Amino acid sequence: MWQRIPGAEYGRVTEIITGLYMSPLEVLALLGAVALVVARWLPPAARPRVTIAAGAVFVPSAIVLSVTGIRWQTLPVLAGAAVALPFALSPLLRRRTGRPAWRARWWLALPGSVACVGLIATGPVAAWAFPVPVFPEPSGRFAVGTRVVQWTDPLRPESFTADPHDRRTVVVQLWYPARKGPAGAQRAQYLGRTEHEARTVSDALAREVGLPGFLVDGVPRARTHSVFNAPVAGGGERFPVVLFSPGSGGVRTQNTAWAEELASHGYVVAALDHPYDSAAVVLADGRTIHAEIASTGDRDEDDKLAVGWTAVRAADLGFVLSQLDHLDHLDRGEMTDPLTGRLDTSRVAVTGHSIGGAAALQAARQDRRFDAVIDLDGYPHGPAFPSLQQPTLALTQAITPGTDPRYIPRLTEALKLSTATSYRLTVPGAAHLTFMDGPLYLPPVPSIVGFLGRSESPHVVAATTLAFLDATLRHKPGDLAGALSAYGDLRVYPPDNSG
Repeated sequence: MWQRIPGAEYGRVTEIITGLYMSPLEVLALLGAVALVVARWLPPAARPRVTIAAGAVFVPSAIVLSVTGIRWQTLPVLAGAAVALPFALSPLLRRRTGRPAWRARWWLALPGSVACVGLIATGPVAAWAFPVPVFPEPSGRFAVGTRVVQWTDPLRPESFTADPHDRRTVVVQLWYPARKGPAGAQRAQYLGRTEHEARTVSDALAREVGLPGFLVDGVPRARTHSVFNAPVAGGGERFPVVLFSPGSGGVRTQNTAWAEELASHGYVVAALDHPYDSAAVVLADGRTIHAEIASTGDRDEDDKLAVGWTAVRAADLGFVLSQLDHLDHLDRGEMTDPLTGRLDTSRVAVTGHSIGGAAALQAARQDRRFDAVIDLDGYPHGPAFPSLQQPTLALTQAITPGTDPRYIPRLTEALKLSTATSYRLTVPGAAHLTFMDGPLYLPPVPSIVGFLGRSESPHVVAATTLAFLDATLRHKPGDLAGALSAYGDLRVYPPDNSG
C-alpha cells in the first residue's frame, strides 16, 4: 500500500530547499533575524514597521521550528535574533508608554550589530557545510520501491561470536523498479526503516570517523526518492540484479543515490549490512550489532586482517544471491513475494565500495553466478587467483606511487589476469568518499569528498556504472570504452587467455 505523508503541510515547510540547504521555515527565521538587526539602522519613520514585520516573521517561525525540530545549524540564527530582539523592541515599547525613545550611539551599536549578523550568518554556513542531504531525482522511467529483509545462513557459524549455535545473519535492503504512486506518498527515510534506526546508524557512522554525532544530525532527517514496500512495476519484466557491499564500517544505505538511479533504470539493487563490520546493524528483533573490526594502524597487519574480513563479506554476497534466487523461484504453495518471478538471477553483477569492492572481486572469483564486477575504489585484498572470468569495472580516484605504491599495481594485476575485458577508470577530482553518498552531506572539502561537488559526484558514479551494466548484463550495443572515457582516464585490459 502506498502511504500518504501525515501533516503534508508541515512536510512542505520543513523540507530542505535544494541549493539553499535550509527549509522554508529556516529561511523565514533567518530573514526575520536579519531584519531585526537591520531595523536599528533604518530611518525613524521606517523602523517601527520593519521591526514589527520582522518579529511577525521570526517569532512564529521559531515557534513552529521548536515543534517540528530545531537543527543545530539554526541555533546561531535564533541566538543572534534573541540578542537583537530586545534592542529592536525597546524603542517601540518606550514610545507606546510615552517615554522618550533611547538609542545607543552608532559607534556603540555597530559592534553589537556586527556580532549579531556574524552569529546569524553562522547558521546558513553551517547548514551548507553539514546539510540535510537532498538526493538527486532518479532519471529512469521507473519509480523506485524499497524494502528490507533479513536472512540467516543455517550452514555458516558466526565467526565474530563465541556461541557455537550462532549462525551468520545479514540484513539486506532492496531497491527495485516500482509503479508510480500518488502525489504525497511517504518517501523512505534515509539510513533506516524508522527514525530511531536512522539515528542509531547515523550516530554509529559519526563515531566511526571520530565526529560528534550532532554535526551530522541532518542526515537521519533526510528522505530519499524511494517508497517502502511500493508495488513492483507492472508488465512482468524480469530485472537484472546488482549486489552491493559497503566500505569498512559502512552500511547498506551508504550508496542510496546510486541504488535509486539503477533501480529507476530497471535493475534490482540488493545492498548488504555485514554484522560486526558495518557501523551499526539493527536486526528485526530490535537488537543493534555494532562494528567490532578496527584498524591496527599497521599497514601490513591490517592487510592480513582484511583478507579474513573480505572472505566473510564474499561469503555473505554468495549467500544473498542464493536467497534472491530462491525468492525468485518460490512455489505457489510457499509464502508469496512481490518480487517472485521478477528477478533475473541469470544476469547478476556484484559491486562494492572500498573493502566492499575487494569483497566483490573475491566473490566473483569464487562464484561464477556473478556475471560482472564493479569495484568502487577498493584495494584488492586476498588471493589474486583464480583469475577473474567476468568483465570488471574499477573506478578509482587519482592514485600515484607516492600516495599508495601498492594499490594500482595490485589492481592492475587482477584486471590483467582476467579472462574477460576489464576497465579501470580514474575519475579526475574524485576522492575515496566520492563513490558513496558522502558528498551529499559532508563538508565540500576536496580532501574528503573530492572536487566534483554534490551534484556531479553521484552523477559520475551512476552514469559510468550504468553504462557498464547495460553493456555487460543487457548487452546493449554501443561504444562502452568511449562512454566511460568521457568521465576520466580509461585503461582497457583485453582478455588474458594464456590460462
